[in-house]
Amino acid sequence: MRHKKDGRKLGRNKSHRKALIRNMSISFFEHKQIKTTEAKAKELRRTVEKLITVGKKGDLASLRQINSVLNHAQSLSKVREISEKYKERNGGYTQIIKLAPRRGDSAEMVIIKLVE
Repeated sequence: MRHKKDGRKLGRNKSHRKALIRNMSISFFEHKQIKTTEAKAKELRRTVEKLITVGKKGDLASLRQINSVLNHAQSLSKVREISEKYKERNGGYTQIIKLAPRRGDSAEMVIIKLVE
């Protein structure tokens, strides 16, 4: 039974999953939206929303906390910029829009983007 087991494994081991989420987060903050599978988007949403919430504090500790997840200087500045935009909002910074299934394997495709 998987009671109280949080998160999706995405068919990868822990280090690969961590690298995948880090790379997707960097791409997300760079482009403000990405196209991916539904399962990956739902996992990405958890990480991205936490990073934006931490970025809203704006102090040195929160910047270091974001940097420990992303380890990418350009994305760190983008997170700070986005966090300022959502200063008054209490969560729900992203939205997932469903697309047609992928042609090769019928995987459910989505676009995950920031809420305007």
